[in-house]
Amino acid sequence: MFQSLPHSFLQMNTIFISILIEALPFVLIGAFISGFIQSFLSEKFIARIIPKNKFLGVLFGSSLGVAFPSCECGIVPIVHRLNKKGVPIHTGVAFMLTAPIVNPIVVMSTYIAFGNTWEIPILRVVGSLVVSIVVGTLIAYFYKGEGLRKVVEKKLNAKEHGHTGHHSSSQKETIGQKLWHASQHSVDEFFTVGKYLVFGSLLAAAMQVYVKTSILTTLGDNKLMAILVMIVLAFLLSLCSEADAFIAASFRGLFPQSAIVAFLVFGPMIDFKNILMMINAFKTKLTAYIVVSTTVVTIIYALVI
Repeated sequence: MFQSLPHSFLQMNTIFISILIEALPFVLIGAFISGFIQSFLSEKFIARIIPKNKFLGVLFGSSLGVAFPSCECGIVPIVHRLNKKGVPIHTGVAFMLTAPIVNPIVVMSTYIAFGNTWEIPILRVVGSLVVSIVVGTLIAYFYKGEGLRKVVEKKLNAKEHGHTGHHSSSQKETIGQKLWHASQHSVDEFFTVGKYLVFGSLLAAAMQVYVKTSILTTLGDNKLMAILVMIVLAFLLSLCSEADAFIAASFRGLFPQSAIVAFLVFGPMIDFKNILMMINAFKTKLTAYIVVSTTVVTIIYALVI
């Protein structure tokens, strides 16, 4: 039966499965950690320890993802909740931009995806911190007006409820109930991000097989153009940050390192799925501010390195 299939299709299928096999364990681990944190950490506790100084608040938000990791698939509802509980917008945005990147699971998956070397993971983490600090600082000192929408659509509320795992009532729950809600959240997040991973892996495999290498090589010859192409690709693929490194690694040899880093930095911050949630959670002006400033700073960072 398989002999009748085109060789190119079989090749694409092999690449697709190999990417999934490498990436799925990290998505699963990340989902379990996210579920545990959702049920056992209180947003109120985090709000109490936010520095009053704006710049220190941005630094705090940028580094918070190390201890409070989250996939970008659920980060917008989390930040929206934190902001409603009193966390400043600039701190929440800084956290939103870095949390999907600086957490240990993503760092380790990036390390393994790029052949157990630290160069790309370090450039990725540094890039996320640079972008979040610059964007957070701009918002803290130059953004004027309301940040949150006063009326959030039912769609966002439903998404938020799915990712919180009933966190709002966590202080009244027993340990058993918290564990149950953590597992519910983990399963929900795993299947939520899984479909994006499957789609992204399939598209990446198809590109490797069916897109002429000469076209990508031509784009990659120009550093700025290569960076722009990879940023657009990251936005369209909307991959989970716990698995995108494996797909980014598959483009080595076609694009320069600067473009690969831009893909890894920009994708978890701004992609097709989370920008829709941002539009529902934040004012249009703030969403545009975040998207434009994040894009510009990412491009500059990639060009510099």
